[in-house]
Amino acid sequence: MNNNFQGATEAMRISTFSATAALPLILMCSASSLASAESDYPVAGSQPSQRPQGAPVIEWVKHDKQWYEEALTGVNKPYPRSLWFLDSQGDWYTPFTRPGMPAPYDLRGWHE
Repeated sequence: MNNNFQGATEAMRISTFSATAALPLILMCSASSLASAESDYPVAGSQPSQRPQGAPVIEWVKHDKQWYEEALTGVNKPYPRSLWFLDSQGDWYTPFTRPGMPAPYDLRGWHE
C-alpha cells in the first residue's frame, strides 16, 4: 500500500474518532444552554393543557379596510352571512385569505 494513502487513511480515522468523541460534549453543552433558555422565557405549547405563566397573549386584533378587501376578493356584495366569521378572524393562518388553485378551480379570481 502507498505510504501517502496509508497516512491519509490513518488521519481520517483519527479525525473521525475525534469528531465522534466530541459529539457528546457538544450535545451536553447544547442541552444546558437550552435548559437555561427555557427558564428565561416561557415556552407555550410544551404542555398544551396549560398556558405558561407570563407567556405573551394577543388581546385584540384590528383588521383594516385593505385586509377585508383582500379577504373578500372575488365575493360580490351583499356579502353572505356565512362570511361574517371574518369579523372574528384573528391573525392566525386561514386558507380563506390566500389564493388557492389556479383556473378552472379559481372561483374567486385570485389568479387573474
